[in-house]
Amino acid sequence: MAKTDLLQGTLDLLILRILALGSNHGWGISTRIRQMSKDGLNASQGSLYPALHRLEVNGDVRSEMTASENNRRPASTPSPPPAGGASTQRHEAGSGSPFR
Repeated sequence: MAKTDLLQGTLDLLILRILALGSNHGWGISTRIRQMSKDGLNASQGSLYPALHRLEVNGDVRSEMTASENNRRPASTPSPPPAGGASTQRHEAGSGSPFR
């Protein structure tokens, strides 16, 4: 397994774990990753949003447009699909991730 695959799988799993707690927007997911890792990990926009898109294309998450907190512009809010636990288990089984 290439290092890039491991990193993508780990980020995907972190995103799915966070979304299992409830819908969240990209900035909130990034903040939660930093909090969970005690500032040890930083998911930049350049890695977070492509990972969210990849998960959406694969059917692991779904997104809906919602009003931003200040109601100025809509924001895409990803959430796990109704059977979200299955996608998390599938990612854990295939990633060799230490986050089991």
